[in-house]
Amino acid sequence: MPLLQFDTALSLSDEEKTALADRVTELYTDEMATTAGHVAVSIRERGAADLHLGRAVDGPLLFLDAEIRRGRSFERKRAFGLETMAYVGETFDVPESNMKVVFTEHPGESMMGVDRVGGEWDGGNEDAE
Repeated sequence: MPLLQFDTALSLSDEEKTALADRVTELYTDEMATTAGHVAVSIRERGAADLHLGRAVDGPLLFLDAEIRRGRSFERKRAFGLETMAYVGETFDVPESNMKVVFTEHPGESMMGVDRVGGEWDGGNEDAE
């Protein structure tokens, strides 16, 4: 039951936000070996002065805070982060140095919806998320 939260200085249309959410959900399910029904995405537009990154160059910034269930390998997380940043960079012209991904991992029971509580990740059982 991941929560993928974007903070960005980009100004995106509703269609662009939907496309971003759809693509990131697809990347997440592919790289993390799970299904899409429980993936939550939020996109928060910020003013240019609201986001700062020491290495940033001229251009918009975009940060991804990926709240995920613990247990994924470094390789899975890295692949998802790189694929997401490649997509954002190419699609929305965000310089590589202006993007950042942070993963926060939680025990399965900390990830819940009204109808279910997440379990521990077992390495690829799509129903366990």
